[in-house]
Amino acid sequence: MLAPLIKTERLLLRPYRLEDFPHLSALYETDRAAFIGGRLPRRRVWDGFMNCVGQWAIFGFGGWAVEETASGATVGEVAIQRPPDYPETELGWLVFEGFEGKGYAFEAAAAAKRWAFSEMGLPSLVSYIDPDNARSIRLAERLGAALDPAAPTPNGDPCHVFRHNHT
Repeated sequence: MLAPLIKTERLLLRPYRLEDFPHLSALYETDRAAFIGGRLPRRRVWDGFMNCVGQWAIFGFGGWAVEETASGATVGEVAIQRPPDYPETELGWLVFEGFEGKGYAFEAAAAAKRWAFSEMGLPSLVSYIDPDNARSIRLAERLGAALDPAAPTPNGDPCHVFRHNHT
């Protein structure tokens, strides 16, 4: 199963393609990756990339590449994912350099959240966010998520868990 196409006002959430991998690899070579695992070797980025792609076949959800429809540029990623070390299904996002501050993460995450609740029937999602990542915390709150201090974290990692409930 491939990721379904989801169109928003300015974006297309689409299945990943091989040519999207260099964008992710480049991100993880910089300090911009500080809140999403830090700098990673290319092989670990590949494993994560394949995880986003492969979860579609197993779970019926996974990662999308986020494309700006006006230019065709790949601007980031949004994912509904549940790797084996995640206690719950996560809504996650990232935006590539040069595309921050345009509302793309909100637009893509809101579309993915709607899809997860309406098409997959998930009762809730969480977002695991580094406590120092103020921008993602604000985004989670803007998406309607609330901090859930009692929720478990992946591997007991020190992160905030923001819960998105189906309303």
